[in-house]
Amino acid sequence: MQRSTLNGRPTARTAAALSAAALVLAACGGGDGEDGGSGGGGGSSDAAAATSLADFGDLDALVEAAQAEGTLNVIALPPDWANYGEMIDTFSEKYGIEVVSTLPDGSSQDELNAVTSQRGQDRAPDVLDLGTPFHHQAKAQDLLAPYQVQTWDEIPEGQKDPEGYWVNDYGGYISIGCNATAVAACPATFADLLDPQYAGLVALNGNPTQATAAFSGVWAASLANGGSLDDIGPGIDFFRQVKDVGNFNPVEITPATILSGETPISIDWDYNNAGLTDDLADQGAEWQVAVPADGLFGGYYNQGISAFAPHPAAARLWQEFLYSDEGQNTWLGGGARPVRLPAMEAAGTADADLLAALPPVEGAAEFPTAEQETAARDVVAERWNAEMSG
Repeated sequence: MQRSTLNGRPTARTAAALSAAALVLAACGGGDGEDGGSGGGGGSSDAAAATSLADFGDLDALVEAAQAEGTLNVIALPPDWANYGEMIDTFSEKYGIEVVSTLPDGSSQDELNAVTSQRGQDRAPDVLDLGTPFHHQAKAQDLLAPYQVQTWDEIPEGQKDPEGYWVNDYGGYISIGCNATAVAACPATFADLLDPQYAGLVALNGNPTQATAAFSGVWAASLANGGSLDDIGPGIDFFRQVKDVGNFNPVEITPATILSGETPISIDWDYNNAGLTDDLADQGAEWQVAVPADGLFGGYYNQGISAFAPHPAAARLWQEFLYSDEGQNTWLGGGARPVRLPAMEAAGTADADLLAALPPVEGAAEFPTAEQETAARDVVAERWNAEMSG
């Protein structure tokens, strides 16, 4: 996934490598240093072993333990992505805990690299926000600690590891964003993207071999062109068509390229595209967002606690906050769809105004299995660069 949009939003946050080779990138930084042993920094061993709030007694006891640690280390969380800036500020102010945010433009692979390379150091990540392919990798490498939040039962089955090693957090649908100030008639479907009027204007959010958002855009295009969750090939065929008719633009999307009209059509998650509306309006551009009914594809990102978190109590309090109504509504405020949204809608605790601001979606999306994702990644790794380069 690539978190690349506007207003200072980094372009490499989610440039998570999707090929097999990318999954074995060398770890960044140094190895275990003298800052601590393999168990992490100054956190409590009891907190590190906690698998639910019951292990602390109650929320007050968890808060007290987290405040004694005083710090939470997060990584690869751009403040303008899914409202993470507000999430971090609210958590810090609510509990009086300093949040140290590093590498905001990092990738999921960067996160895993940091867990291994900084193991035993006080600066190591406490918590992780990972693209879907990477939570399976992290669990397989024993990098995650199991934990079930208070609202565990309201998280649908299939969107969480049964033991709590990872949990879906927020997600959305692939969408088409369009600068209506620069484009006479904005596209609303994948089929529209072949129209000659969009010559050189259609951009994906990154390279599908490296960025999950772009990879998901190809999969959505596959669904729109006779493909399936078992067959991403038609999506590659489609974008080759877009290229052949002269509409595809491989230029990286930036505020400047969108506002200049160079890349006014952005295929990205709906919460990324929707989140640009106010920023672009302030700069005189009308931004429209459509979730294409002919290629409805949804996806989630995932939370996990590092097995070597130097602040294990703060890490668990962060999870409790994220999956509370307050945390879930904060993601909703960023245009993302939090995993507990169905339960919150039923209970009347989802913010109605924020819900109304979400781009409309027709139909129901299916989510790929880990096996389907692995197979699709292999196809994209083999075909995309070979067929789209040049």
